[in-house]
Amino acid sequence: MSEHFDLTTLIVIVVTFVLFVAALFSKGFTHDLFLEAGVFLVSVKLILMGYRNSVMNREITEQLREIKARLEKHGN
Repeated sequence: MSEHFDLTTLIVIVVTFVLFVAALFSKGFTHDLFLEAGVFLVSVKLILMGYRNSVMNREITEQLREIKARLEKHGN
């Protein structure tokens, strides 16, 4: 997990979760819960998109290395 998330991202995840839990206790389980849950879900979605981009970048980089190795092999 640490290879896809840097320290800043992990801090944002923890702070977002702590603020969400704090909002639940301070606001209670009223209609504001939907607003808080929506903000939390948007944050989770952004984090998941960042993770997905990290995985895809790693895969693309590996494929480019394979292509480069093949080109160098056939070029000599």
